[in-house]
Amino acid sequence: MKAKIPYWRLSGFYFFYFATLGGFVPYWSLYLKNDGFSAAQIGELTALLVGTKVIAPNLWGWIADHTGKSLRLIRIASFFAMLLFAGFLYQKSFQWYALVTVGFSFFWNAALPQFEAATLHHLKDQPHRYSHIRLWGSIGFIGTVSGVGYLLDLYPIDLLPWLIVGLLGSIWLISLLTPEVSSARASQAAVGVWQIVRQPEVIAFFLVYLLLQAAHGPYYAFFSIYLKQYDYSTTMIGMLWSLGAGAEIIVFILMRKLLKYVSLRRILLVSSLLSVLRWLMIACYAQDMTLLLCAQILHAATFGAAHVAAIHLVQNYFGHHHQGKGQALYSSLSFGLGGMLGGLYSGYAWDVYGGQLVYAFAALLSALAYIIAVIWVGKGKAYCHDAL
Repeated sequence: MKAKIPYWRLSGFYFFYFATLGGFVPYWSLYLKNDGFSAAQIGELTALLVGTKVIAPNLWGWIADHTGKSLRLIRIASFFAMLLFAGFLYQKSFQWYALVTVGFSFFWNAALPQFEAATLHHLKDQPHRYSHIRLWGSIGFIGTVSGVGYLLDLYPIDLLPWLIVGLLGSIWLISLLTPEVSSARASQAAVGVWQIVRQPEVIAFFLVYLLLQAAHGPYYAFFSIYLKQYDYSTTMIGMLWSLGAGAEIIVFILMRKLLKYVSLRRILLVSSLLSVLRWLMIACYAQDMTLLLCAQILHAATFGAAHVAAIHLVQNYFGHHHQGKGQALYSSLSFGLGGMLGGLYSGYAWDVYGGQLVYAFAALLSALAYIIAVIWVGKGKAYCHDAL
């Protein structure tokens, strides 16, 4: 008899986790700018925020795979992320913000990769249901990105850290309600994790996603500031962020059927090509609302479809015994190292070269990712349900 999947509790975690991102990612750069930080400093703080993903998920992933207790670690990480983020309310110097950013993000960046692994362990032989659970994260993102944008048009942006602390608290509470799942321990694996990582296709996979996330760097760090330069209101900025997340939801709904007929390789290649198009549209046509709307709809491919393909490829590459470390490596090398590099180059280049050239460079990075994927990634993978 199959164990019952705790669908709403798994979905609830994604909902609140990405609801927190919806309050944080689109508006944090505006908050930092309001506090007087320069573009270079904003880029550095963004790099620190995602840079801990290079270390934290791997450390927590190693612990999870050797204890088989992902949820316990997620609860600890969620609690301390909430506690440490409150440190932003204490003082506003750059040095203090840098210190709090490192402490907060060390725990914050640990939770999601382990929850991805825990979700896949709960799903067992039904991994195709992942996208239907993950879509609730996009729903949560839309709710807060729209609501917070509206609130910040009415109230001072100093309200933002208080809102985020409350949202972080909700993640911790839902993690307490989510049941632990027994998983295979790494010591039971016949193949070591580094034997998997050394495979050329796996190396190429990580490089592709590093480049794709580096290309997203100016989007996460400066998209709201970029739109302010074109006189978009905070409410409209929130709606544009929401549109991207809404497009994700459509992808997550359709992905279960799509994976039966389209290979993971094809999804990755199309997503990479559409990433090139998206960043060029934002670079050249940000003042054109119609084209900007189209660019935001492409978030369905550049993040949504690409991420689902990555989750399944990681599961294929690393199997059940190394799932925690595999998801952690994916997170650390793509969102971590890639995001850190994206934050740094966009921050240092923003005031020197301007937003248009920065987004054009992001398109170049996506093109390079496409070329690498064409040559190396996924040639041995058929359809997702066949490969699992």
